[in-house]
Amino acid sequence: MNLSDKNMERVQEVILNPAELSLETLPSLFSRIGSRKIDYSDLYFQYSRSESWSIEDGIVKVGSFNIDQGVGARAIVDEKTAFAYSDEISMAAIHSALDATRAIASQGSTLSMPSKVATTTSLYSNEDPILTNSNSDKISLLERVESFARQIDSRVTQVVANLAAVHDTILVSRLDGHVACDVRPLVRLSVQVIVEKNGRKEQGSFGGGGRFSYDYFNDERLMDYAQKAVDQAVINMDAGPAPAGEMTVVLGAGWPGILLHEAIGHGLEGDFNRKGSSAFTGRIGERVAAKGVTVVDDGTIPDRRGSLSVDDEGTPTARTVLIDDGILCGYMQDTLNARLMGVSPTGNGRRESYAHVPMPRMTNTYMLNGAMEREEILSSVKNGIYAANFGGGQVDIVSGKFVFSASEAYLIENGKITKPVKGATLIGNGPDVLTRVSMIGNDMSLDSGVGTCGKDGQSVPVGVGQPTLRIDGLTVGGTDLS
Repeated sequence: MNLSDKNMERVQEVILNPAELSLETLPSLFSRIGSRKIDYSDLYFQYSRSESWSIEDGIVKVGSFNIDQGVGARAIVDEKTAFAYSDEISMAAIHSALDATRAIASQGSTLSMPSKVATTTSLYSNEDPILTNSNSDKISLLERVESFARQIDSRVTQVVANLAAVHDTILVSRLDGHVACDVRPLVRLSVQVIVEKNGRKEQGSFGGGGRFSYDYFNDERLMDYAQKAVDQAVINMDAGPAPAGEMTVVLGAGWPGILLHEAIGHGLEGDFNRKGSSAFTGRIGERVAAKGVTVVDDGTIPDRRGSLSVDDEGTPTARTVLIDDGILCGYMQDTLNARLMGVSPTGNGRRESYAHVPMPRMTNTYMLNGAMEREEILSSVKNGIYAANFGGGQVDIVSGKFVFSASEAYLIENGKITKPVKGATLIGNGPDVLTRVSMIGNDMSLDSGVGTCGKDGQSVPVGVGQPTLRIDGLTVGGTDLS
């Protein structure tokens, strides 16, 4: 039995059979819409199991498990969307949800089509991480990462470690007969440490994960997480105040791609551009970035946190080139915005759960490699800031303005990384910052698997990445105003 067949077997077990449904009966459900004319309709079924564990200084603080299931029904006419959901998967609940979508439909006729089960390539195992290890094994993982952190530096005074897993089973049935299913594992482990020296305390954190089982977190990986968390705290212990003003900034590879995601990625989502509220609206074919800047959104990378075999509308995900050598060439699309903009969906229709309406969302968004060595980029900077890691940030989608705080940053003096600095914030405008990229490294890496993206109150897992970048004339807000 191949993985696709196993996924459908899982759908039968936890979604269809308990509700006394079958693939053959799915099209008949849309008859509840009646003699109404609609452009699109779908049913989104979900059965989700999740758990989380947390220890603090060797004591288990959290151990929780949850099962959630439900179905969302949606009907679309032109730009109008009717949506209803139920936290029960039953014939009565489905009928009630579909009845609620009839309000926007006009008189006419809409014919449902026989089910056509899509054949898709699974990008990850369908193994349930919650069942593959005992509870004592999960607690042991957390105890080991805490032990590693304390072994690294005697100044570690507090360790908090968290472990979480989700196992999602989804089924999408559309009015056009298209049926798709997916079984999605997701795990994440993080460690946070506090280091104390002479009464001063600093914090560091690191973690990772993806669409794996808990076996992904071997001792080598746990030690790496602990080392990076402790290093971050120790570096900040010795950090001085960050300078302020306009200067050259070098962004590190990997997680600093979160700036690309927030400041630029959201502006390339189809809904913002259809409505004219993005700084990139109407600019297809124009130069929006420096030469050499190529940005893609790729939901097809195996086992990645942001990857999906199919999106939440049943469309296979894709590798979508958004900016090619500085030229804007496309947006990320779901079915609604693609239809209204006269283009094809790109597999970016995502929703937090059955209780939410899908919208265009990123998957794994990153910038491709350039030709420069990292050391070559650093040596080109006389005075500037090297931002190795980021914390939080804020972005205005309409204007593109952003503010990001660097959780790990250093001075660059005469081409060398020197003193660590604390309190550096990067301030700028997304579309503008793309034009200020002057050097692109050849060391592109993706983040470790921790990203979560929020939009319109919905959160979904994502990935980010980039090579080392030199950006000229970026405003740095610092704490050293001398």
